[in-house]
Amino acid sequence: MVSARDAVAAVVDPEIRVVTIDELGILRAVEQDPATGRVTVTITPTYTGCPAMDVIREDIRAALHAAGYPDAEVATVYAPAWSTDWVSDSGRAKLAEAGIAPPGPADRSSGPVALRLTVRCPLCGSVDTEQVSRFGSTACKALWRCRACREPFDQMKAL
Repeated sequence: MVSARDAVAAVVDPEIRVVTIDELGILRAVEQDPATGRVTVTITPTYTGCPAMDVIREDIRAALHAAGYPDAEVATVYAPAWSTDWVSDSGRAKLAEAGIAPPGPADRSSGPVALRLTVRCPLCGSVDTEQVSRFGSTACKALWRCRACREPFDQMKAL
């Protein structure tokens, strides 16, 4: 039998189908009550108004049911707020492989915050890029264009 954690960790994000909710850092905890067998899954959306959360909840319940855990609760928590720091290294690599510029880690140094004016193209690696629209194919992505290879690409917004 697949563990409840493994079943939930394999759920694919419905908007960015190349990564799982675990790789994106949406999955916070999976706990099973030893007395009742009830599974409680805790998730945090990438942002408060994320329209994919209903689908994610249903996908989690379906994955647990298919793995033999019919009694499940999915709890959504907003604090602490999701951060792009929670995206795993494998998640960042999969985003880049899919042509989506992954967010970089947050700057934890004290002092002035560095301002990044451009994004590296995930297709050719050039930094000669420009933002076309603050909103891309989903609300959590922005649309960019590479001036070097002339290709458009999504960039996952850093939060």
